[in-house]
Amino acid sequence: MKYSMKRQFAIIFIGLMTGTILLCWFINNTLLERYYLANKKDAIYAAYDRIRESMEAGGIFSDAFITELNQTCGKYNIGIMVIDMNSKVRICVGAEKEVMQQALLDNIYMINENQEQLDVTNGVNGDYYILQSVMDNRTRTRFLEMWGWFQNGNFFMLRSSLESIKESVAISNRFLAYVGMAAAFASGIIIWFVSRKVTEPILELTDISERMIHLDFEAQYSGKSKTEVALLGENINKLSGALEKTISELKTANNELKKDIEQKNKIDGMRKEFLSNVSHELKTPIALIQGYAEGLKEQINEDAESREFYCDVIMDEAAKMNTMVKKLMTLNELEFGNDNVTMERFDIASLIRNYIQSASILTSRNDITVKLQERGPIYVWADEFKTEEVFMNYFTNAVNHAAGEKIIEVTFTNPNPASVRISVFNTGVQIPEDCIGLIWDKFYKIDKARTREYGGSGVGLSIVKAIMNSMNQSFGVNNCEDGVEFWFELDTAGSGEVAGANVGK
Repeated sequence: MKYSMKRQFAIIFIGLMTGTILLCWFINNTLLERYYLANKKDAIYAAYDRIRESMEAGGIFSDAFITELNQTCGKYNIGIMVIDMNSKVRICVGAEKEVMQQALLDNIYMINENQEQLDVTNGVNGDYYILQSVMDNRTRTRFLEMWGWFQNGNFFMLRSSLESIKESVAISNRFLAYVGMAAAFASGIIIWFVSRKVTEPILELTDISERMIHLDFEAQYSGKSKTEVALLGENINKLSGALEKTISELKTANNELKKDIEQKNKIDGMRKEFLSNVSHELKTPIALIQGYAEGLKEQINEDAESREFYCDVIMDEAAKMNTMVKKLMTLNELEFGNDNVTMERFDIASLIRNYIQSASILTSRNDITVKLQERGPIYVWADEFKTEEVFMNYFTNAVNHAAGEKIIEVTFTNPNPASVRISVFNTGVQIPEDCIGLIWDKFYKIDKARTREYGGSGVGLSIVKAIMNSMNQSFGVNNCEDGVEFWFELDTAGSGEVAGANVGK
């Protein structure tokens, strides 16, 4: 990803860390020497105060004090020398006596011009000292020196080399640079993996939101942490459920609105057409019932077998009339908009699989082989009950018209990425081309004798048409090489692509 948060986190943290190391290196290189010099000055001042206190107390030449001076000189790299008024060296620790004497004489007689006075003080009770930075002309080494005299007239000299400071600063900077580079490299690797761990929940939420864009609400955030990201994930889960419910309601309302707009223009024509067709379809069974009933009454055939046949015909025609009336009532409700369409999300593949299993007795009795394309879940938006009725009409129609090899094949295809097509193919006689546009009309029958043979009313495909129109979806029929294929389409709901192709027979 071009603008990956993981990369941005890593770059920011590595940049901050590198900048911090560089800042530390700059401060170390710029201020460490001054800090070291200030500490050296404090050490010399502390040694001077301690010598003066011991001088006033009279214990300056004791063995204990000399030991203390040796410890101070070793700790702070200071040379100390005290000379009495007779020019006799009374104390010399931490440096060679001749070197200290020569340095004191150079200062007293101002022989060395390479010096910078840092502090000149007249102390209490007549003490006097000068603190200065001096370049030794013989060794070309810079020293920090304090020299002067006490109130009793004794001279003193405290001296410490400053070259070690520069060397220590250089070593410290080099060490800091090496450690900084190693730390930057190691921390960069750690930060990269840590940032990936931090951004994983965000990437998961990004994937979930992208799936929600395509109306797939199956994905749920499953993080178990207590961070703000986890709280965001919980809210997205709630939002997903709310969106699914709202979309279902909106699709239902949208279908209702479209249906209401069209309903007013169709009602009058549908009523006239309905009355005309019903009277036509009921004419034949009523005539049969009336004729056979009159025959029974007039006792045309007195034998029991004939009377039983007459009764069977009357019952069969009455049953057909009852079935037709029920279908007409269903169709009437659909066409007049009295039957609400509830859009919901369900697995169409599971619905079809369950129906075919329940119809296995019917297909076995007619020696029909059913082939169902195996599919995982295919989620769609539709009215589940009415979708099952559409498939039932297609499947029943295929059973009644299956011939030849007697095969029924059910497949799923994708006419476009946002919908799925369900096809029901059966081997048998093709539909005449001039009849294909008429089979969806109420009471239309291609072969009236065959339709009456299996008890068809010519209303089933009209019900399919009414249901599909109520859901604003496409449907149709194709003649194939060795049979007929009926199909209908539904909007998908984040179920993924449907593999396969249209059946070509």
